[in-house]
Amino acid sequence: MGYCCFRSSPAESPTPVTSNLSTERISRTTATTTNTTSSGVSNFSKDSHFSASGGEAFPDGHILPDPNLRIFTFAKLRAATKSFRPDTVLGEGGFGKVYKGWLDEKLSSRMGGGSVVAVKKLNSQSLQGYEEWRSEVNFLGRLSNPNLVKLMGYCLEDKELLLVYEFMQKGSLENHLFGRGSTVQPLPWNLRLKIAIGAAHGLAFLHQSERQVIYRDFKSSNILLDGVRLPPPDLIHWYSMHQSQSDNFAIFQSYNAKLSDFGLAKVGPSASRSHITTRVMGTNGYAAPEYVSTGHLYVKSDVYAFGVVLVEMLTGLRALDQNRPSGRHNLVDWIKPVLSSRRKLKNIMDSHLEGRYPSKTVFQVAQLALKCLEPEPRSRPSMKDVLETLQQLEDTSERTMEPKVRSNNHRIAHGQGQEPLHLRPYSNRRAYQNSPRD
Repeated sequence: MGYCCFRSSPAESPTPVTSNLSTERISRTTATTTNTTSSGVSNFSKDSHFSASGGEAFPDGHILPDPNLRIFTFAKLRAATKSFRPDTVLGEGGFGKVYKGWLDEKLSSRMGGGSVVAVKKLNSQSLQGYEEWRSEVNFLGRLSNPNLVKLMGYCLEDKELLLVYEFMQKGSLENHLFGRGSTVQPLPWNLRLKIAIGAAHGLAFLHQSERQVIYRDFKSSNILLDGVRLPPPDLIHWYSMHQSQSDNFAIFQSYNAKLSDFGLAKVGPSASRSHITTRVMGTNGYAAPEYVSTGHLYVKSDVYAFGVVLVEMLTGLRALDQNRPSGRHNLVDWIKPVLSSRRKLKNIMDSHLEGRYPSKTVFQVAQLALKCLEPEPRSRPSMKDVLETLQQLEDTSERTMEPKVRSNNHRIAHGQGQEPLHLRPYSNRRAYQNSPRD
């Protein structure tokens, strides 16, 4: 399965600015130094372990006072990735390549053993590098939320800069929307809505934190999806006989969205200011117009980018594509006038959906996208309002699908043909809460 989480667009600016979430600086010391108090990750010894994010005490996430991460040696990460073997590459971006690794070398990866991780390694020729690496540690090392990718640790050894993340089995939203080949499954509408809600959760958390965080690089390639845990057949049959139709195999569903790559993140404006001014960075096609034209960065600049991704999810088209005919290169400029018309919207919906979507809900999502794409930041909704709207639409969509759900459960309970797991309706907020473990 593809893993495109760190793939950078050619339109991206190559040099991110530093993060201001932490005023401490991470010095270029080696990972073999223990208890390095001058580091931005202070008072942590070699191979010390990180605090698990999204624990029961903070189900909606929290901000740690300091980054609490595991410090890896370069030798350990080299062994985990089989010496950074080419066949372990998951993706590549401006920072460098991302490799799949197994932390427990005693267990063979071919037998499914070990802890699977994603290791991002700085390319020595990269124009990004240390500042982005430090920003990732200072931001993602402190932010703990179920809809943010977990940064497990880092390596800072001589000239080697590496970051270690949880492995996201289903790769990026970008890959599922625009990827080609037999390994790429088009996303049905219910999963697209679930992914939008998960991503909105992540942004709302950043914006509502005590010190507002502006993500600044929200796009489909930075939305990662976790994998499906398939239960044994007898357990599927048991649940088909005993669970209520509203559950509908939700515990076996996945595609939970998490935001990744915080190299461009910034702390938002103070209470006395509406915006901060910074060098324009990010990705063309997603950046808000006020930011592109003036360098003024608002919390609601992220909301604009969220609107762009909603349009991508509706149409199955990239935000920016120079291969499209003239006048259609920029998706928002082309599609925005169409979103307010039910009839025209139907004509530009992603053909991979094959017309299988609730037209009323889809139109309401299009109207929400229009609000997010308002030219003036103050006219856009907050991410909290966006999230609540999407959740209401999901609830409405599920109620309209109940007769179909009942029919599916009846067929499965009697041993008849089953739909592919990823096409079944589900209840987003109930998924995995009380699921049995593999």
